[in-house]
Amino acid sequence: MVSNANYDSAWEIPIINATNKIPNRLVKFSNAISTNDFDQWVHFYEYDYEFEKLWTNPRKYLSHLSKFNGVITPDFSLYRDMPLVMQAWNTYRGKALGHWWQSHSLNVISNIRWGDERTYDFCCAGVPRNSVIAVGSYGCMKILRERKFFAEGLEYAIKTLTPKVIVVYGSAPDCMFAQYKKIGVEIVQFEADYWRLQGKEMKA
Repeated sequence: MVSNANYDSAWEIPIINATNKIPNRLVKFSNAISTNDFDQWVHFYEYDYEFEKLWTNPRKYLSHLSKFNGVITPDFSLYRDMPLVMQAWNTYRGKALGHWWQSHSLNVISNIRWGDERTYDFCCAGVPRNSVIAVGSYGCMKILRERKFFAEGLEYAIKTLTPKVIVVYGSAPDCMFAQYKKIGVEIVQFEADYWRLQGKEMKA
């Protein structure tokens, strides 16, 4: 998978090439594998077990994924109580798959996931500067402690990567993102599937 990769940092995270592509719509992987609506991007902001099979057998899904507009690299979990080496491993896995997809001509946006400040050493490794990145905010806003970790990691990622565009899966409140809009970062926000479906049910 990474036989022709270049690596970043002492953690040797595979490097993802920059892109200027911006998603028009998003579909989670567990739904993408059974849909024929390919005019959208595939994301992995769902439970790890829903896409762990992609890591164990990536070639099985390559042909189907290649029909979509692009993919956001997998959002393997970085729980703060996980051993740090496991958090680094999950970061590595997401970037390895992203590199492999790019080597097969898929459009790829790098997802950034962090835990606490210990993960800053590798969470942005392999991610291109001045490009398009993606983050998942779902589940990080209601609890003050989680919001604090998210805000601090977001600030670090933006200072490190100076992205042109941030694709946000979940809420993107002005109290957290307005300061970055002011310095020219474009925020492209997509509602989390749960809230989007809840909205449809309320209208029905």
